[in-house]
Amino acid sequence: MAKTKTVYVCSSCGADSPKWVGKCPSCGEWNTYVEEVMIKESPAKRIIPGLTESSKVRPVLLKDITSKEESRIDLMDEELNRVLGGGLVKGSLVLIGGEPGIGKSTLVLQTVLGLTGLKTLYVSGEESSSQLKLRADRLQHQNPDCFILCEINLEQIFVQASTIQPDLVIIDSIQTMFTEVVESSPGSVSQVRECSAAILKYAKETGTPVLLIGHINKEGSIAGPKVLEHIVDTVLQFEGDQHYMYRILRSIKNRFGSTSELGIYEMRQNGLRQVSNPSELLLTQNHEGLSGVTIAAAIEGMRPFLIETQALVSSAVYGVPQRSATGFDIRRMNMLLAVLEKRAGFKLVQKDVYLNIAGGLKVNDPAIDLAVISAVLSSSLDISIDPDICMAGEVGLSGEIRPVNRIEQRILEAEKLGFKRIIIPYNNLKGFDLRQTKIQIIQVKKVEEAFRQLFG
Repeated sequence: MAKTKTVYVCSSCGADSPKWVGKCPSCGEWNTYVEEVMIKESPAKRIIPGLTESSKVRPVLLKDITSKEESRIDLMDEELNRVLGGGLVKGSLVLIGGEPGIGKSTLVLQTVLGLTGLKTLYVSGEESSSQLKLRADRLQHQNPDCFILCEINLEQIFVQASTIQPDLVIIDSIQTMFTEVVESSPGSVSQVRECSAAILKYAKETGTPVLLIGHINKEGSIAGPKVLEHIVDTVLQFEGDQHYMYRILRSIKNRFGSTSELGIYEMRQNGLRQVSNPSELLLTQNHEGLSGVTIAAAIEGMRPFLIETQALVSSAVYGVPQRSATGFDIRRMNMLLAVLEKRAGFKLVQKDVYLNIAGGLKVNDPAIDLAVISAVLSSSLDISIDPDICMAGEVGLSGEIRPVNRIEQRILEAEKLGFKRIIIPYNNLKGFDLRQTKIQIIQVKKVEEAFRQLFG
């Protein structure tokens, strides 16, 4: 008979222990061990694969393998196609994670309903069919080949999938699924691990792409074992603040494309709208005469766009000055403030500094350093910056303006939006023909030269 064994498994990394421990010795997290019941077969009935039967898969020489381009499914969504690397690869397993209520199910259902002529199976373990019908009516899309299945038993899902033979399968969400192989509750480490492995085998054997919707924990990472992110082909992170209308879809892992791409959506009453030109939506048109506002030419992935950087500098009320940044790394802002004091001679020790990236975006491009220190200085001096000027440049610790990548795309984006001048690092235009642009290009070496161009 099978033996029943109780173990404690870490919900963060998947390590197991025969007894409960407060701190996981593998990942160092506290209070993450949960009890699970495992059934262990007796050694007499255990069959060792490979010794009793011949393997169906034979080793092949690398030179004998013929490479071919992966066939992709057009999802009729330019933003999603770009993040995936050109479309959804057949037989791939894609995981989409994000905050609760951010719009993961809305994005997937909206994409599925727009795929006419593609048989789709939408498996929901969180919502009923009537709830999905209400959401579909709100999205105002129709797909006659979309099947809805409200089930959490993985074996029953595979039975229905073999009957329907869908071209695309949606699992919403992987944390609600359970398999009868493991005796534990849905959402546990072992259930998520076994269910994801079974779904991966189904996707690879049948060639059917599967989209998994996953929960995240309070730290912001995908809930469940880390092996979940390892076995899937693509991991997408759906980010954004519920109080802002913009949503950003980032690629964390992608076996069939680049991880530097991102898609931008705007949340509306009837679903998510693709933002093809984010620069026009991220710029405020009426900031003329206002101090502390600069325009930075940033690049996320392969897309250039102009963003508005806002800064507010005021006298410190308490003994310790406040430093706050929204959408920007606070440690990098402190470094830039130190460069301002040391290299440019501006004293900000007794000043509160607040920095904000307009639109609720989180930008990691170092090319907006010059715009950040210019906005801080503009607010400190209470002098407005010409709204027809934008800038791009990385600031070093010695006060120099370092070159940035893909400066040509930044210049062309600024010219397309009607800017007349752009400040860029010195010698950053190697091989670029200046005659094809009408915008005035100002090259600077240090922050002092940039400040003279901005404030005279």
